[in-house]
Amino acid sequence: MKPFDYTRTTRASEAVRLVAARPQGAFVAGGTELLNLVKDQVVAPDLVVDISRLPLSGVELRDGTLRVGALARMREVADHADVRTAFPVLAQALLASASPQIRNRATIGGNLMQRTRCWYYRDAGSPCNKRAPGSGCPALTGQNRRHAIHGGSGHCIAVHPSDLAVALTALRATVIVLGPQGTRAVPLEDFYLLPGTTPHKETALRHGELITEVTVPASRPARHSRYLKLRDRATFEFAVVSVAAALTMDDGEVSDARLAFGGIAPRPWRSAEAEEALRGRPLTGATIESAARALLSGARPRRHNAFKAELVRRALADVLTGLGGGR
Repeated sequence: MKPFDYTRTTRASEAVRLVAARPQGAFVAGGTELLNLVKDQVVAPDLVVDISRLPLSGVELRDGTLRVGALARMREVADHADVRTAFPVLAQALLASASPQIRNRATIGGNLMQRTRCWYYRDAGSPCNKRAPGSGCPALTGQNRRHAIHGGSGHCIAVHPSDLAVALTALRATVIVLGPQGTRAVPLEDFYLLPGTTPHKETALRHGELITEVTVPASRPARHSRYLKLRDRATFEFAVVSVAAALTMDDGEVSDARLAFGGIAPRPWRSAEAEEALRGRPLTGATIESAARALLSGARPRRHNAFKAELVRRALADVLTGLGGGR
């Protein structure tokens, strides 16, 4: 492990200033992600700024908006009464994430910034365009069972790992960040970048910018929502595929539909085409199948992950059928 400097601050502006001044500087809060990456020699910060004591842990539903501080713990948010009632898909996604021990420790901001579990990325001995730009992507022709069927490029087909991000994408959440130039708001749908020719650039964050808060608008579909995660074992495992859905039903028809998918793309995958296939129609088997076809249009399965297309189709059908009672 490469030695690094460590400091702690209780002011967000100082944390931003310190990290922005060092090209290899990094924030740490819960420590459940960064320290593993350091130990695996995937990243090598020269400065780690401990932000765990910043006043950014509040969770509040006020004036029609849920505000979640970046340092709120995953368990705290999942257990919050307003989250369970007004945003069940969010609580379900958090409870499907990691282990109880990690949920007690890991923060919301850290969860959104976690890195891919692609085994080539996590193996410092393998080439990887995301970890070492220009070195290659063994997943393109190698073992790619867990990799993307949507949104990949000839440089990277790793998938994004966060269940939370998938749920927040369906809920049209916004990330609030503080940087050297001040505060800005980034819709979550624009926060994560597709790999293209620069897979090492994963988010819209600029160096030194710190996530301070996530805001989620309360809405009818948010109250009528569900998250389903399919994985290789029942606990402490990342999604093979996942579905977050939020619906509004009026007079037996879908009047609003919000869908996002995990495990199938380098970022939480929203399918506007699948949503449109649902709107204005009764939630029948034919309608659901039409949405699934729209979702999978343009998908590009690889040698070992073609099964994901059928798996996500069935997961979508399960979630939508479960929501079909309408409200």
